[in-house]
Amino acid sequence: MNEVTGNLVGLKPSQIKALERVYRRRLAPAEVVSVELASYLCEISRELERQIGLLVSRRGEIEHVFVGDASRIHMPEFGRIRAGRGRFRGLRLVHTHLRNEPLSRDDLVDLALLRLDLVAAVGVSREGRPADLHVAHLLPPREGGKPWAVLPPVPFHQADVDAAELVAGLEQEFERISAATVATSGTGRAVLVVIETRGRRSAESGARTGLQSRVDELRELCRTAGIVVAGVVEQRRPEPDPKYLIGRGKLEDVLVRAMQLDAGVLIFDPELSPGQAHAIADFTDLKVIDRTMLILDIFAQRAKSRDGKLQVELAQLRYRLPRLHEKNTMMSRLTGGIGGRGPGETKLEENRRRARERIHRLEREIDRFGQQRKERRAQRTARGLPIVAIVGYTNAGKSTLLNTLTRSEVLAEDKLFATLDPTTRRLRFPREREIILADTVGFIRELPKDLAQAFRATLEELDEADLLVHIADAADPDQDLHIEAVERILNDLHLAETPRLLVLNKIDRLSAEDRARVLDARGAIAISACDATSTQPLLDAIEAALWRQGRLPAQAPAAHALALAVTSEAVLADEDGQLLAADDRA
Repeated sequence: MNEVTGNLVGLKPSQIKALERVYRRRLAPAEVVSVELASYLCEISRELERQIGLLVSRRGEIEHVFVGDASRIHMPEFGRIRAGRGRFRGLRLVHTHLRNEPLSRDDLVDLALLRLDLVAAVGVSREGRPADLHVAHLLPPREGGKPWAVLPPVPFHQADVDAAELVAGLEQEFERISAATVATSGTGRAVLVVIETRGRRSAESGARTGLQSRVDELRELCRTAGIVVAGVVEQRRPEPDPKYLIGRGKLEDVLVRAMQLDAGVLIFDPELSPGQAHAIADFTDLKVIDRTMLILDIFAQRAKSRDGKLQVELAQLRYRLPRLHEKNTMMSRLTGGIGGRGPGETKLEENRRRARERIHRLEREIDRFGQQRKERRAQRTARGLPIVAIVGYTNAGKSTLLNTLTRSEVLAEDKLFATLDPTTRRLRFPREREIILADTVGFIRELPKDLAQAFRATLEELDEADLLVHIADAADPDQDLHIEAVERILNDLHLAETPRLLVLNKIDRLSAEDRARVLDARGAIAISACDATSTQPLLDAIEAALWRQGRLPAQAPAAHALALAVTSEAVLADEDGQLLAADDRA
């Protein structure tokens, strides 16, 4: 189609016809732009006092002709599909500059985001003739360097750039570096985008640098999800941008950085609103997710039981439902009335309807599992066994502590959310005293609402708990922030009145001086969950707390719980929490 696009307002038919004739011209593959074509463009550009742009294929064919204004051109929409790995798009941009100015930032951003072969600007003299030639091309990824190179301007008639040879050499270098990147990563590569607003700074006062803390946690989430972090972009701003979260200019910088680092995913913190997610997705062809979606992905990887998988799917559907969209809503047939009657629903509306139906089915099935858990808890209550629930921030060592106390083999890894499905084990104290020890899913600050609501059934175990053991990582620099986050979530779950013990784990990683300082400040119990002998004070504290509440038989109190390695018995439960037969030994 020999169609001229762009800013055509006020142009005469004869001027548009003159621009359409550009499509008839051809360039040699080695030419950036021929003398004849450059002279023709400069003459028209001076007459219109507007920039004229062309997209030229490697065969020298004119693919697009478009018109801008006096200061910039407006690129046509020709698809956002990325070129192949290590390859360019096969098009070069040639346009005029009325004031013979250098290439603008917009020119260079278009070069990077669209992966053009090169960008060239032909300066226009006052007489409407070619002045200087300005050329820029992409560069292979390099640490801390710009993704493009701008060649020195030269008088147009002295330019000797061989476009075909230049692009071929660059593509070979890109392919070599891309092959090395694939060999070293093997998984998805992402750029993290973390912003800190005024509201977030005030909420995290007292913690170490808020931005650094969030970046470190997002890195850990990526490591758990198996994502390679190629780069990090940080931004401080008073308020988030309502459309792009970080602003259009900063988003362009992020996309250029992602292109340079060969990253295919952008991960944002904080959570993107549906409108922001749509706007950013429309702006780029990269995969765009936020912290909430990343957590949901980790949960989907970790869920093992049928109940856990259903809860993850429910949380994902609730999160994605408001983010289903299409650009044009005029085809909607569900609004009724004038203009709303027709043959049926659109694909978008069909997807939304199916999502709602699936949500209702999942809620019913999860309620059924919840009823089964309620019946099992009633059986435990009838036995008179007190329940102690281990709670805490993710990766604080909850599962490791359960394994150590009960000699179990529950999955425990140095990753976030290693435990997703609740696990219960029976722990025997001396004098026939037994408790149910429950391991729960780890908490995280700013727990996504959809996730908290979907996993409310899992956290029902906490409602029946007689004692909460709040375990925290003593060696974590964000320890105070994590403890506050857990306490806030417990309050939201209406568990503020449940007695609890604060336990600082991984105490062996601290020096003697730091250990004394932390314990004095918190008044907590210090343990190393990997060392059974260090847990004796915790066992004493659990027995004392439960005995004071009258949950254990009123008999002569034992001075201390015997050392776990000597007489404590761990009686296991199955995956659904159903108690097995207890050992008859005291």
